[in-house]
Amino acid sequence: MPSGPRARLAVAVGLVGVLGLAAGWLLHAGLTGSGPAAADPTVLADFLDVRTPDLTTAAVVVTTVGSTAAMAGLAAAACVLLWLRGHRRDVLFLAAATIGASALFRLLKALFDRARPPAATRLVTETNESLPSGHATMSLVVVGALVVVGWHAWGVRTRVAVLTGATLWVLAVGATRLYLGVHWFSDVLAGWLVGATWLTVCVLVRRTWPARATSRAGPAGGGPAGRAPARSVGGGPADLLRRDAVDLRADAPDADGEHPDRAGDVDDRGTGR
Repeated sequence: MPSGPRARLAVAVGLVGVLGLAAGWLLHAGLTGSGPAAADPTVLADFLDVRTPDLTTAAVVVTTVGSTAAMAGLAAAACVLLWLRGHRRDVLFLAAATIGASALFRLLKALFDRARPPAATRLVTETNESLPSGHATMSLVVVGALVVVGWHAWGVRTRVAVLTGATLWVLAVGATRLYLGVHWFSDVLAGWLVGATWLTVCVLVRRTWPARATSRAGPAGGGPAGRAPARSVGGGPADLLRRDAVDLRADAPDADGEHPDRAGDVDDRGTGR
């Protein structure tokens, strides 16, 4: 099986293509009432049947915390924290993912202009178009991007716990949109697929960014890159060995195979100067 950067890039591009096609198919299904969208009335009725005051209260809380505005606010707060810690590339990645997702789902809503479920079924007020679900898109992109940012800093157990919690949260936000009667089932599915496609694109771009130069000052404790460290004056045997190693690399021998500049160094060290 092929491996390496090119193979991984090909797999990532293929994944973007698959997700994009799936998102396009769900958007078309929602618009035409075909495929999964044929189950929209049935799924809505099932959610209406399980409504209770306690569930309604919980659904309103989850859908509010998972709203597009709240997710954008979470991303902004995370960007500030990452910026203060010096993680500039993570800030750019998270900001681009969030802003791009917001612009994308709004554009698709305006393009498809699908009506929401009947007003009599809605427990909260919504005024814009239905397809795709902005809550589903933004919750997946923002929470997913935060997982990507922290992934390499976590151990296996933390990764499993965070990924599980993030998945459950995204599913819960989508479910509240159905429970509250403000989206069709296909709207939520399309929102998840649109968000997954966009997040994958952002991760792909992040992985292909060129590595930034470490520092113009070179390695810690040394001068500019490519320049040998300055020799210290005096020191013990270990210092002398390090100094000799630097001199052997820096000083080329003469025609007789000797290092004329080193004789004086030996004399100086021998006399303690």
